[in-house]
Amino acid sequence: MPEPKPLCREARKKIRKLQARASRGLWALALFVAISIGAMRDFSFIPSLPQQIRDFLGMSPPTGLISAALVVYTFSAVVLVLSRMTLGLGEYSGFAHVGYLTAFYGFYHFAGALQDNFWAVFAAGMTVLGLESYHIWTHYQELVKELEKFLPRLNKTEEE
Repeated sequence: MPEPKPLCREARKKIRKLQARASRGLWALALFVAISIGAMRDFSFIPSLPQQIRDFLGMSPPTGLISAALVVYTFSAVVLVLSRMTLGLGEYSGFAHVGYLTAFYGFYHFAGALQDNFWAVFAAGMTVLGLESYHIWTHYQELVKELEKFLPRLNKTEEE
């Protein structure tokens, strides 16, 4: 079997990298689901903070304020994802969203209201991360298709 030509080899390498990037949104979604499983159990597997640290942090924000912030965050995140989709930008992975959503779980946990608000954070996370994952997947798959269109031309050019 003949050895692949250098340009074709580089193009195939680039395609593999793009395919790996396409799954980053799914990895972020999987991480969020794993964290959500812990949140559903009220993070019982993690030792609680010592009283000195809790005293240093002070009172948690009111649950209504946390919920309002969650609504604003969710709306803003959806608008940002939709704007990236419209502009064709794909250089984002979604892991920052996982951090923000985990913080909401933490705020509700320290407020003693996680069980009452778990599904709100989970629904917001699945919405934002699902949309982000779809956007990342489609963006990189389009780039892969573009490169794959040129592979036959590259192969033909390198044979000349």
